Amino acid sequence: MSDRRIRKVVILGGGTAGWMTAAALAKVNSPPQFEIALLESEEIGTVGVGEATIPTIHWFNNFIDVKESELLRETQATYKLGIELVNWNGEGRYLHPFGRYGGPHDGSMFYHRWIRAKLAGSPHSHHDYSLSARAAWAGKFAPPATDPNSILATLGYAYHFDASLYAAFLRRRCESRGVRRFEGKLAHVAQDSSGFLTALTSDRGDVLKGDLFIDCSGLRALLIEGVLHSGFEDWSHWLPCDRALAVASERVAEPVPYTRATAHAAGWQWRVPLQHRTGNGMVYSSKFWSDTAAMDTLLSHLDGRPLAEPRPIRFVPGRRRKAWTRNVIAIGLSSGFLEPLESTSIHLIQSGIAKFLSLFPTRDCHAETAEQFNRVFDADVESIRDFLVMHYHRTVGRSEPMWQYCQHMSLPDALLYKMAHFARTGRIVLGTDELFKEASWFAVMMGQGIHPTDYNPLLDSVALEEDQIQLARLRQQIATALDAMPRHMDYVRNQLSSARLGPP
Repeated sequence: MSDRRIRKVVILGGGTAGWMTAAALAKVNSPPQFEIALLESEEIGTVGVGEATIPTIHWFNNFIDVKESELLRETQATYKLGIELVNWNGEGRYLHPFGRYGGPHDGSMFYHRWIRAKLAGSPHSHHDYSLSARAAWAGKFAPPATDPNSILATLGYAYHFDASLYAAFLRRRCESRGVRRFEGKLAHVAQDSSGFLTALTSDRGDVLKGDLFIDCSGLRALLIEGVLHSGFEDWSHWLPCDRALAVASERVAEPVPYTRATAHAAGWQWRVPLQHRTGNGMVYSSKFWSDTAAMDTLLSHLDGRPLAEPRPIRFVPGRRRKAWTRNVIAIGLSSGFLEPLESTSIHLIQSGIAKFLSLFPTRDCHAETAEQFNRVFDADVESIRDFLVMHYHRTVGRSEPMWQYCQHMSLPDALLYKMAHFARTGRIVLGTDELFKEASWFAVMMGQGIHPTDYNPLLDSVALEEDQIQLARLRQQIATALDAMPRHMDYVRNQLSSARLGPP
């Protein structure tokens, strides 16, 4: 039988997507079975807005053996306990916390206990029952406890980090592990008679032959779309923002352990606090806002002095119809674009990587393998899309034209069902593989004004007073744990100094 194994993998594009892909391939390629080559140009900038992550980042860092102390040192990282959303529900704010609501052994019934108490007149917010939310707003941090009986076991966290530093850090690791980097821009693509790619040629004359090609060329999608024309599904009728401005500003205060997303007249502004600076940006709709208005609003709402001119980014929200076509797999922005409102860009990179590794092909790249990848990856993207669409649709107290459009637009059927089910019964219905779990949907549905009118009737077998006693005990547990937690940046400094890296 002939050898059908992949012997050469070629990655087009560096940045976060390219070097994460290279790092994952280098990890599984031991002992070496295939060569890994990456073509990128220093002259081509990266989008680089993926500075905020979600807890799935732990899977990837653990997979490629990145220690947390390394990450803090090399990427100027801070911790992230959730996302604060400001002015999405009128003049107020709410938090989408990581981790779980309730106590260490509370499951889905916690939400119904709280709903029951609220319907009976309890004055306590759902935020009072999330240690992650309380800690975020208090500027404190501690990692989740390994003891399942501890209230600290309900915590969840991710990171803010400098995406360009993260890519550079991964590049150094990859090159030390045998990944060959070629400097240059793509000049020519060779294909065989069946349309499979066989080689990339750079403008410097390097020829990178391969059996499998990973398109990490960002929004340009040079291989998956430019060569193979896989098609694109436009979701701008649900997600109207199509432009962004990104700018770093001086750090003016201790970084807080959460990302902030503030709604404005025709878009929203992100704020990501790092050790050395703050990442900022404005995501907006060119249909409802001029570039000048977006720029002026962004610059007038910075905490510190801008460190450069804001960098414009144009995009179309949506996805490739086939992220895996023939022997090309699109990873990162080349597979589509979902705006960074819930910090999912890096998750989708590692989601694509994980699915691709589990379906690692032979040189034939059977159509059935590509089809399975496209099915499971599409499901991941669609569930995230619906979560983002809910933010836009369920705004309260906003009368600007863009928000009025969003409030009256038609919605995906799956999202309509989720919202209606929660409003009527207090239940959160999810698919088995959705990224955002019950706590996330609960946080955002409550924050966006979807308030349930009923709860699981099994709770009626327990006296309301007993539920109220349990909830009061839980609030005290959370308050006691919060008092004992260190300040966020004290914890960061301690992690760095304990690794003999020095304070930030």
